[in-house]
Amino acid sequence: MDAREAALQQAYGHAVRWLASLSDRPVPARASVDEIVRALGPELPDGPGTPAAVVDLLATACEPGLTAFPSGRFYGFVVGGTEPAALAADWLVSAWDQNSVMRAVSPAYAAAEDIAGAWVLDLLGLPGGSAVGFTTGATMANFTCLAAARDAVLGRAGWDTDRDGLSGAPRVHVLAGEDRHMAVDLALRYLGLGRPGLVPADDQGRIRPDVLREALAAAGAGRPVPAIVVLQAGDIHSGAFDPFPEAVQASREAGAWVHVDGAFGLWAAASPEYAPLMAGCADADSWATDAHKTLNVPYDCGLAVVRDPAALRAAMGLHGEYLIHHEEGDPIDKVPELSRRGRAFTVWAALRSLGRSGVGDLVDRLCRHAAAFAEGIAGIEGATILHDVVFTQVCAHFGTDARTDLVIDRLLADGTTWISGSTWHGRRVLRISVSNWSTTDADVARALEAVRRAATAP
Repeated sequence: MDAREAALQQAYGHAVRWLASLSDRPVPARASVDEIVRALGPELPDGPGTPAAVVDLLATACEPGLTAFPSGRFYGFVVGGTEPAALAADWLVSAWDQNSVMRAVSPAYAAAEDIAGAWVLDLLGLPGGSAVGFTTGATMANFTCLAAARDAVLGRAGWDTDRDGLSGAPRVHVLAGEDRHMAVDLALRYLGLGRPGLVPADDQGRIRPDVLREALAAAGAGRPVPAIVVLQAGDIHSGAFDPFPEAVQASREAGAWVHVDGAFGLWAAASPEYAPLMAGCADADSWATDAHKTLNVPYDCGLAVVRDPAALRAAMGLHGEYLIHHEEGDPIDKVPELSRRGRAFTVWAALRSLGRSGVGDLVDRLCRHAAAFAEGIAGIEGATILHDVVFTQVCAHFGTDARTDLVIDRLLADGTTWISGSTWHGRRVLRISVSNWSTTDADVARALEAVRRAATAP
């Protein structure tokens, strides 16, 4: 056995043991950063080490400091686990080590991206022929779509961003609901567009179309101006979906580009039961999601979808004399990064493994678990669910903010589950996000019992 094979065998053994531990291990990490630093060894060795020994040290030193994110009992953030076929495909991605930006250089990757992109459009009910780019995550997916939006609306106003930059350009008016995700603000900052104008939301976190219409009219003072409206599919606290038909219509009347941040919610379209939440969403101009969330592929896999491929290519396309450009276009034309993983391989594997009905069943199962959490917590004395539970998110309050924080602290100390806190509409909340394919009814029952202990302890 050569050094490479020995290192891979060592990694495989540790990976299998880690995955096998998830059903029973405490969810929070058990060691501090300082303890892991000491275990790893802070000093760089003078000479080389055996690859297998290095892998063994990494795994054994880090294991106590790992949070069981892939566990079926982690509900702290909207992060999925890793569906088995996608996990195995991701190992191949590292082994294959493909340059995933040019069609001529890696036809295997280009084929996987073409197929996976078309499958995503089909499952999400988005316009056929839209461009699909594979980014690091939802933040960069939003960035990518909003870059296309920025350049397109400025182009309509006669300004060439590619040639002239932003200095002296007409102002781009960006409007978003007050309950939008912070990743939208971050992407806008990267793009030099500043903070969005905030449109009031209702008690569920949904943008109010009537106020949006008024805000668009005020921005243009009665005449069309470069404008972008950001809507969301899946509020991070309530799971609510914006009223797309009315909001898109108001935006269209003002000539605005409509972008939808659907980091986890776009996948509702794959379920016949939950697809009505997405009504009117396909009438937007661009959409962002994260395949690591509801679809459960490994990290580093966002999806940027733009109705007009030419708009995306104009914003993201890159030309160099040494590159081998293909007449059909290349992956390089759709996302910011040149050096990146073969993300489409993992999406293809997850979708091929689950099939159409499997993706729908996954969505249904996650929503059923969220409903079970809401019902169970509502039965605890002093607990209140603060919104309609329509998708995979649940926010609960335990009478006072101080009591709510106490429940959160007790839960994290208990270790049975990981459910973290947040502040929503002025109140501290216990926020539950159900995103993992491996979560079972038994996992939910164990987590609910931990919540009861935390809420009823003297």
